[in-house]
Amino acid sequence: MYYDTFDSPVGEIIVVANDEGICNIDFQDSPCPLPIDPSWQQNPEPCAEAKRQLLAYFAGELKQFQLPLSPQGTDFQKSVWKILASIPYGQHTSYGAMAKQLGNPGASRAVGMANGRNPISIVLPCHRVIGSNGKLTGYRGGLPIKTKLLKLEGIKL
Repeated sequence: MYYDTFDSPVGEIIVVANDEGICNIDFQDSPCPLPIDPSWQQNPEPCAEAKRQLLAYFAGELKQFQLPLSPQGTDFQKSVWKILASIPYGQHTSYGAMAKQLGNPGASRAVGMANGRNPISIVLPCHRVIGSNGKLTGYRGGLPIKTKLLKLEGIKL
């Protein structure tokens, strides 16, 4: 596993990659920073394209990421993250709507928990998921970062 960190408009970001793709993108200036495993090697090269695309996103120059992803999770989590990947830039959905897409309308809390375990922030845009009442709900990076990301994309709540 390789990692690199860089500064962004929402604070320090960490990118973690393996030989198959990006495993984690997280906010280090958040309530729950990603702990750096001692076995990981700091190496900017495997993370360089993710960094480039993220900085282009923050500059308003990129609306769709093209990165090889290698998230680790349960089958249910991966099905939720697949739906996250389909939410277009500048749009939002709710946990309930995602549960309906999965064919289980009563699973909105489980969808919320899977969103909370999303290891690839921004690229798998869990910040675009809000409560069915239109209110912002939890975000592992913190609600201030979620708000900044939504504003960047022109989403008004």
